[in-house]
Amino acid sequence: MNLFVSHESRLPLFKIAILAQAIVALSVVYVWVVRLPNVEKEFREYGIPDLLRNTVGATKIALSTLLIVGIWYPSLVLIPAAMMAFLMLCAQGAHLKARHPWQKYVPSLVLLLLSLFVVAIYSGKVAA
Repeated sequence: MNLFVSHESRLPLFKIAILAQAIVALSVVYVWVVRLPNVEKEFREYGIPDLLRNTVGATKIALSTLLIVGIWYPSLVLIPAAMMAFLMLCAQGAHLKARHPWQKYVPSLVLLLLSLFVVAIYSGKVAA
């Protein structure tokens, strides 16, 4: 796979996928950096240990970094997008276990769907 893809060769769905990966990455960094006290509170509510919370946060920030770098190096996107989708699916499970109202599910559900869209485009399952 070619690491360098010219911007001229990117079709509309591919451009939307780039926007989706940027939205996912920036949203995750915002939540795990700016809103960290809220995250800490939620993880305590779920009964999840601090070490696991910190591991999840570091993983999400690393994956976000790869999604942003993947704008210029597309070969880096598929696996981080799939892993992010998995972590968002886990977030859905945590909300379900905590019996949160449906509004609490929406942010991670949107990021899950955006991550799956990115996976579909970069995997070639959808013609971009």
